[in-house]
Amino acid sequence: MTKPYDTILITGAAGRLGSHLRRGLVPLAKTLRLADIADLGPLAPHEEAQVFDLADQAAVMAAVEGVDAIVHFGGAPLERPWQEVLDSNIRGSYHIYEAARKHGVKRVVYASSVHAIGYHALTDHIDANAPHRPDSLYGLSKCFVEDLGRLYWDKFGIESVMLRIFSSFPEPADRRMLWSWLSFEDCIRLTSAALTAPSVGFTISFGMSDNRVKPVDNRLAGHLGYQPQDNTETFRAGLEARLPRPEGSAPAVQCLGGWFVDLGHPDDEAQK
Repeated sequence: MTKPYDTILITGAAGRLGSHLRRGLVPLAKTLRLADIADLGPLAPHEEAQVFDLADQAAVMAAVEGVDAIVHFGGAPLERPWQEVLDSNIRGSYHIYEAARKHGVKRVVYASSVHAIGYHALTDHIDANAPHRPDSLYGLSKCFVEDLGRLYWDKFGIESVMLRIFSSFPEPADRRMLWSWLSFEDCIRLTSAALTAPSVGFTISFGMSDNRVKPVDNRLAGHLGYQPQDNTETFRAGLEARLPRPEGSAPAVQCLGGWFVDLGHPDDEAQK
């Protein structure tokens, strides 16, 4: 069976989601080139590995040479001090796009986040045209990379799909995740759809499973053909029985970003 790609680069391949994409994207490429700052462990015959920091532009440039698409899930995975966010998420992502431009890579799939829009209320029922409202430095870095992708599409013709992932864990851990959860298998389905849709231009897609409550409108990403197959209903009764109902007026309950809206500045925390 012919695979649509010869080589796909996956950054963040040692991480929680990257490790699942490592198995889930096998049908799409002859070779998966895995990249992370951490050790990637034993390799399968179809895998290559490169260990480097995304802040190292020369290393990123070398990793991108010869690939056909980039699945960019690398970088700081949550709120961190500014310098780390700057180096790993902002500089690192710029290096990815510059390497894609210089090596002729035509599609990037990026792990953006709900935290790029975290201060929007659940009741706003926004779509992908809603303005950025980051809830953290981490969320701010996601806004930057979304705009970076838009620039490189408009100016250089590199297609991008920005996957605004909400909560992707083995199973939902709290009440918020009853609507925000993205199963690992649906994450693979979403990423695969972003890689195989005939034309994506610049697309933002909200990353959630087929949960009963849908606080955002994902119709603007319908051309990806993503069909989630999991939902949180099998977990609902157990979670609601053991967890107290949160105060409905609290910002962390009202806002898409959840508890991120309650975080202070990470540099203040680091100095304590």
